[in-house]
Amino acid sequence: MDDIVKAALVKWPNVPHCHGWLALDARGDWYMRDDRCQAAGPFPQVKGSVVRHDKLREFIARNCEADASGAWFFQNGPQRVYLTLEAAPWVWRLHKLAGAGAGAGEGGALQVHSHTGRPAQVQAVWLDEAGRVFLDTDIGFGLVHTLDTALAADAIETQAWPLHELPFAQMPARFGYRLNPAEPA
Repeated sequence: MDDIVKAALVKWPNVPHCHGWLALDARGDWYMRDDRCQAAGPFPQVKGSVVRHDKLREFIARNCEADASGAWFFQNGPQRVYLTLEAAPWVWRLHKLAGAGAGAGEGGALQVHSHTGRPAQVQAVWLDEAGRVFLDTDIGFGLVHTLDTALAADAIETQAWPLHELPFAQMPARFGYRLNPAEPA
């Protein structure tokens, strides 16, 4: 967490939490959801305004974490802004490393990064009933970005990543996260 955020928490410790105003979609994009968007329907049916400003996206990414109940939040100065998640708290991007040996077919190993740029090491691979690929990693659980599912399929086919199956509805409880912190745990 940024030092300025930590200082704001000390200075204003009792600022009320915020729900419904920030969301993360299945492609790793942040969305701001004002009152109008929230009234128009739930996320992701009504997404809101995508956050395109690079510095704001980086600030959100640096100041996100989960609480003890598995609810993810962005600490915006003294205010905790809980995240609504479309699928998972992380969205993984995969990159094939040429000439690195086995691990993703014949051409090389895979490098895994979160939507925030953090590197991760794959521990297990999960498939839901819709055919979406999820990775459990050393930094947490997340969905493989749709543009990278072919790379994940290659790693699964070569048995570099053994595959497990689980219905999506069971994933949040199994991996300790909440899709919508505004709802009871």
